[in-house]
Amino acid sequence: MTTILIVDDEYLIADVLSFALEDEGYLTVTAGSGKRALSILDREKPQLIITDYMMPGMNGIEFAEAVRAHRSMQGVPIMLMSGAQAHLGMARPDLFVQVFDKPFDIHAVVSKVKSLLKPDDT
Repeated sequence: MTTILIVDDEYLIADVLSFALEDEGYLTVTAGSGKRALSILDREKPQLIITDYMMPGMNGIEFAEAVRAHRSMQGVPIMLMSGAQAHLGMARPDLFVQVFDKPFDIHAVVSKVKSLLKPDDT
């Protein structure tokens, strides 16, 4: 099953994303901080990561840079979601395949995920 890691300290947002993506056949794992997400990368081996920008400990760009430095995660697509800092993510196409402004359109997010990944037939 295709696994998506959702990194957001706003649990309601993480839950909304998780429920919507699970309805599409994806397995989701959530983390409330970049540090926590980094600690579960090897165990979960996500095929896609969706991260917030503003989080405790490290921001979304710092998190994405750490993911890119992780040998087995260099090719994993990362999507950024942010309120006021979306422009910072847009300036980093080397890190993010897509940047969404908050509040985001859940249908647009799901559509982008589907364009990047195919759910397993299981």
